[in-house]
Amino acid sequence: MKVLITGGTGLIGTRLAEMLIDSGYEVALLSREPAKSSHFQGFRWDPRTGTIDEAAVPYADYIVSLAGASVADGKWTNERKRDIMTSRLGGLALLTRELAKPGHHVRAVISASAVGIYGDAGDRLVTEETPPALPTHDFLADVSQQWELAAAPIAALGIRTVIPRIGVVLSTAGGALPQIARPVKLGAGAALGSGKQYMSWIHLDDLCRLFIAMLENPAWQGTYNAVAPHPATNQAFTEVLAEVLHRPLILPKVPAFGLKLAMGEMSDIVLASQNVSAAKVLAQGFAFEYPVLRGALEALYAGA
Repeated sequence: MKVLITGGTGLIGTRLAEMLIDSGYEVALLSREPAKSSHFQGFRWDPRTGTIDEAAVPYADYIVSLAGASVADGKWTNERKRDIMTSRLGGLALLTRELAKPGHHVRAVISASAVGIYGDAGDRLVTEETPPALPTHDFLADVSQQWELAAAPIAALGIRTVIPRIGVVLSTAGGALPQIARPVKLGAGAALGSGKQYMSWIHLDDLCRLFIAMLENPAWQGTYNAVAPHPATNQAFTEVLAEVLHRPLILPKVPAFGLKLAMGEMSDIVLASQNVSAAKVLAQGFAFEYPVLRGALEALYAGA
């Protein structure tokens, strides 16, 4: 079986490609610069100009769409926000155009989304049935909603479409965790804001295993929260991380107003609270290797 990954050189795509190869799949990456896509077969595309190698989609039995500019790289200027949005929507529009053509054999598409769709939900447990936050007041909610809407035409073509709403992905290779861990390692760790806001997280390997389960089993369809079963408050997350790294927590909480001054609107990433349920994924029979935060962090920092 052949899997085509967009955004395959990012944190999730890189690990997913490795795990797919280990599971016996063939993998190709859809990239603006395929020559730089390491040892995987590459196809060229450019969503900004609407160009794509005509052989890319016919290659695939499955497509995993991860493409999108990182929300954590740089302040959210108007230009940056436009890039975050269009990098997601343009790629899906291009895939939809190609999937509408005859001559391919794509069985399923996994199209990433994020738990940001729920906005700042406080301590309320949210499920896939929870209505999205009002996008007018929340950029991350707006991005996630538009991202999911852009995948709807693929499902309308009759292709099985799965939309994982991804939480904070834990990996020492990139993403949020190294940034959170850096001050803790220096003895300057502290909870952010009130510390009561929930972080719904998932170990990178569990996320990739979940993607593979979604590809392999036709029962997976529609939206699923791609988070571990036990979310943690920011305070609890910081405390467990400090214990795993054998560092003290001696500083007071970093006040929310300070974060807003330093980060602007981007502070929503760390201050918004999302207590997200994994019940639907568990009911589908998926077993997490790292359901509990301490176990996930200990596995990531083993020997640190």
